[in-house]
Formats: sequence, C-alpha cells, structure tokens
Amino acid sequence: MIERILRADVFAEESFDDPPGPPLFAAEEALLTKAVDKRRREFTTVRRCARRALARMGVEPMPLLPGLRGAPGWPDGVVGSMTHCAGYRGAAVASAARVLTVGIDAEPAQPLPDGVLDTVASEVERKRLSAYAVDRPDVAWDRLLFSAKESVYKAWFPLTLRWLDFAEADIEFDPAAGTFTARLLVEDRPLDGFTGRWLVAEGIALTAITVPAEG
Repeated sequence: MIERILRADVFAEESFDDPPGPPLFAAEEALLTKAVDKRRREFTTVRRCARRALARMGVEPMPLLPGLRGAPGWPDGVVGSMTHCAGYRGAAVASAARVLTVGIDAEPAQPLPDGVLDTVASEVERKRLSAYAVDRPDVAWDRLLFSAKESVYKAWFPLTLRWLDFAEADIEFDPAAGTFTARLLVEDRPLDGFTGRWLVAEGIALTAITVPAEG
C-alpha cells in the first residue's frame, strides 16, 4: 500500500499484523529484555519488513539497531525509514546513490485525541485543516498533519542529526493531488523544505517523503 506514495526506486514492505517469522538478531533481542509485548511485536515485525525490503536490493540480513535519537541504523550505502502503529508496520529503503533521504509515517486514520492538535499545529495550519475538511470530511486532517510532520522529521534528521520541533515545519496539503509541502522554519538548514505524498486507505493514514540524490 505504501509503495503507492513512494518513488519507484524506493523498496517498501509492510504488514498489517505480526505473523511468525525469523528470529531477531542477538544484538536486537538484547534491546528488548524489559520490553512489553506490544513493543516487542512492533520492533520485531517492522525489522522483518525492513529486511525484506533490503533483500530486494540484494542486501544480506543484518541487525538493524537504533542509533542517535532512536533513528534506525542502515547498512552502508542505504537510506530508509520505518514506521508502526496499531494495525500497521512498514519500512522503506533505497540506495543512497539515488535517494538522499526517506521519511515515512503511518497513523490510525482517526482524529487526534483532544488537545493534541494545539501542540502540533500553528493557527494558520489549523485554519487550513478546517478548509480541507469542507471538501474532504472523510479525512482526519489533524491526524494526517501529525503524520506528515513525523515524516518530515524522519527525512530531516539523517541529513542534519538535529531535532526538529512540530512548530518548525509548516505543512500545506493538496487534497486533490494527494501531496503536501513542508516549509522548514529553522535557520542554517540544508534545504528549504520537502514535498511528500499522502494516502488514507484500510483505516491507515500514510505519508511519505523521498528526496532524490540529484536534488
């Protein structure tokens, strides 16, 4: 499903449950000694997705360990992103020679809990969401905004190794085209913003950003 909003040179795998599969590597298993069952299932399945995607690139299975601020560590020459939420796990990878960075995020296609939107969106963004809802009331725009900002951060962090707050990215959607633009509101940035795509299907809100290396 997520491949519908990714470039053709990005390899993605996803799962809607947690089926049995190959065991984790010992280094990964060591990170879960105190993990609750939910965390263990998310961690395990999303890495199985990532290894399946890497296999399509010809990359042998290897441990995928969290690095700085929890960002996944990828093999040399690979960029990628992972995401998981209730009912969905997914991973996307690409050659660093072709793609500069990838950011994906999945969320339940339901409105955010009360009070969360105020911490995520500016007043301008909230007004935009109200306008989008007039034409597309079937979309939980607040949740989609949250997802887009998560994808922005996941695309931003590998380029900068710097935190990006919700307020430091201004998101504008194109409801008809299924795209969005993110304007970065920070100084000393490597680029002005990102463009991405979004999709709501099977009860999941998905957003994805891929930046070509030549860009």
